[in-house]
Amino acid sequence: MHCVGIIAEYNPFHLGHAYQIKEIRKRLPEAGIIALMSGSFTQRGEPALLDKWERAGLALKGGCDLVLELPFAFACCSAQAFARGGAQLLSRLGIAGTLAFGAECDDLERLREAAQAIDSPSFQQQLHQKIKNGTAYASAIEELLSFKDNSDFIRKPNNILALEYLRALNGTPNLSPLLIQRRGAGYHSRELQAPLPSASALRLALYERRLTQSEAEQAAPPATARRLLELTERELPCMDRLYPSLQLALLRKSSEGLRLIYGMEEGLENRLQQAAAAPCYREFIKEAVSRRYPATRLQRLCLHLLLGFDRETAAAFHQAGPLYARLLAVGPRGREMLKEIKAHSSLPLIAKTTQFLNSNQRKKNLQELSPLQQMLSFDTWATELRELTMPRSKATNDFNQSPIFFM
Repeated sequence: MHCVGIIAEYNPFHLGHAYQIKEIRKRLPEAGIIALMSGSFTQRGEPALLDKWERAGLALKGGCDLVLELPFAFACCSAQAFARGGAQLLSRLGIAGTLAFGAECDDLERLREAAQAIDSPSFQQQLHQKIKNGTAYASAIEELLSFKDNSDFIRKPNNILALEYLRALNGTPNLSPLLIQRRGAGYHSRELQAPLPSASALRLALYERRLTQSEAEQAAPPATARRLLELTERELPCMDRLYPSLQLALLRKSSEGLRLIYGMEEGLENRLQQAAAAPCYREFIKEAVSRRYPATRLQRLCLHLLLGFDRETAAAFHQAGPLYARLLAVGPRGREMLKEIKAHSSLPLIAKTTQFLNSNQRKKNLQELSPLQQMLSFDTWATELRELTMPRSKATNDFNQSPIFFM
């Protein structure tokens, strides 16, 4: 069976995602579709709207055959690490031959040339100099490629991620790219009336309590639309609930201790400590943002601080790559794919967390755990951290929740 992988967040699953799956089915009708989905927090450093099992179930209803979790170590990270971790996980499953992704640009060769340019020694030298001078990584990439290409195509967010996927595929020769041009509203668009509205527009409408039935039905498949309309304020995650803990962590830790956290650069800890006088999380991020430190990077850093995710641990994880395949949801065709994964994958397949890590083991010092247990422990802590953002916790965690099976 030929299998196609998608690296996604499905926050929430909308008609743009359904369109991508439909296009994959059209081009590769016999292929099985595997979604590698971020778990409790997204790449932007935000709590996912719905928990990972519910999002995985909606992805199955939207056309996926199998949903696996992209570990926190890669899911809540830079676009480069997000793409590389996803490509490595897909490659190590042993059954996939294609990575499908969307982009605003429909010219694969143009994107490939840009990806190759980024990896050239001269480009890397200029890139490091710009970062050293205070430009954020993504902005530096945009500036250098826009100058080279004399166009603004690289300023589109999905084009940027597509470049990182193509760079990641250089290290995974068993995977081929499948480019599907993005349709509908832009990634950051907040307009629900646009064709195929973005996930950002849906989330904003939910938090502002103005999502209508017709808007939900025009933006998402029926199962997702119904669930979104059911959501009440008591079911929406909010980072303000973690803000006092974040303030305390910034106050208690020394500058040296803060600089051990993954993503913390020298001097940034002072900026965050000063911003921690802000009355709420949103104002805190607004105070700390700068040209060098965009909001998404700061939001990820806050999660790393709360979870104790330090630079040494992150470096070890990124060098090793994903160490397991974590099952979230499986459909009828996905069951056959699971058999193939068990037969061909270089990774253990985790359906039951306690077979690899239990709650007592998780309490040990990180160094006492195996590398796999260390990586898995951050997934489990992230699940419970997201629960703390909820006004009404469901007490859902990785030790008591089973994968979702569709017959």
